Amino acid sequence: MKGIFKNASEVSLIGNPKLCGGIPELHLPKCTSNAFAAKHHSNYKLKVILIPICGAILCLIIIICLLGIHHLIKNSRRKPLSRFSLRNQHMKVSYDEVFRATNGFSLENLIGTGSFGSVCKAVMNYENADIIAVKVLDLQQHGAFRSFMSECEALRSIRHRNLVKILTSCSSLDHRGNDFKALVFEYMPNGSLEEWLHPNACQNRPFRSLSLIQRLNIAIDVASALEYLHHEGSMLIVHCDLKPSNILLDNEMTAHVGDFGLAKFLQQPPDESSECSSTSTVGIKGSIGYVPPEYGIGCKPSRLGDVYSYGILLLEMFTGMSPVDDMFKDGLSLRGYVRAAAASPEHLMDIIDRKLHSADNDIAYQEECVRDCVVLVFDCSLSCSNELPYERCDMTKVLKVLRAARERLLS
Repeated sequence: MKGIFKNASEVSLIGNPKLCGGIPELHLPKCTSNAFAAKHHSNYKLKVILIPICGAILCLIIIICLLGIHHLIKNSRRKPLSRFSLRNQHMKVSYDEVFRATNGFSLENLIGTGSFGSVCKAVMNYENADIIAVKVLDLQQHGAFRSFMSECEALRSIRHRNLVKILTSCSSLDHRGNDFKALVFEYMPNGSLEEWLHPNACQNRPFRSLSLIQRLNIAIDVASALEYLHHEGSMLIVHCDLKPSNILLDNEMTAHVGDFGLAKFLQQPPDESSECSSTSTVGIKGSIGYVPPEYGIGCKPSRLGDVYSYGILLLEMFTGMSPVDDMFKDGLSLRGYVRAAAASPEHLMDIIDRKLHSADNDIAYQEECVRDCVVLVFDCSLSCSNELPYERCDMTKVLKVLRAARERLLS
């Protein structure tokens, strides 16, 4: 090698001030990478942004979880307070419990019988009650199972002081392996209204008649229950079988409407004033004497049908005469009998149940107040039982009239 390259040990870096690194012999400064520094700075900024965001998301998830747990705990505490909660639906009694409590469904515990079964008194501690009523369904009867399901559905979705209270149910097998279904109700120690109106229906106790104010209070209780079913409940319910045997009386003689085996659920009020189709296959719902005439020509069950049954019930309560009494034949009916007497208030006083007078011996009413009260009641009952549905009043108006009659009686 010649020239400048002859002495390779000599190195000159003049004019290159930014050189760095290299071999130690060059004694150059250490290099600092701007790219690395920039990358490090970028990572630092990303961490500064992400850490608070992640923390906020984590806090939000924890809050949502805590709210969910609180909601579940709150609901679990509410369920035991609800009469028709899922928990209570699982608190069913067994067939063996019912069998023992009714002494093998003995006749001495029989309270009454109906189209789809019988009701027995049962000695069983349930919800602080020592005695309950058990309605045993006769599943061999056509429509009994459907009646059981209808009653369960109705009583699960309604709640009113003048409706019978269901406690639980029993769906099991009997000792022979047959299906067994029963409903357990609050026991009504004073029996049914029918037992207080007709001596021949009273078998388990000496017959006692109802006073005028008692009958009026019971009429108002039943009207209150129907107003709730027709206008105030979460779903419009038509009872379809209103009669004295389906009205039960508690210790305080407060009336409770029961037996929803034929009940009809309507999503919305039907056009109750429209004409009925004679080709309808709905079939007649109710009991003879209380069924509205339009059901016989194919009309569907409606609120006004219940109003008719209630009108007949009122007539029966204050005359003491059943609509299927032997005297009502050859075109004569309970309604026609009362309507003929309604031409004069004095005549109305003549057709009042004679047993009512004996029950009122200890109560001093002014004669004029009694007459005014009776006139209001019979006018209301005739209005409710009009043959044409659109001429009947609704239960809200009925309640106003009956309360006015009670105020007049007690004035």
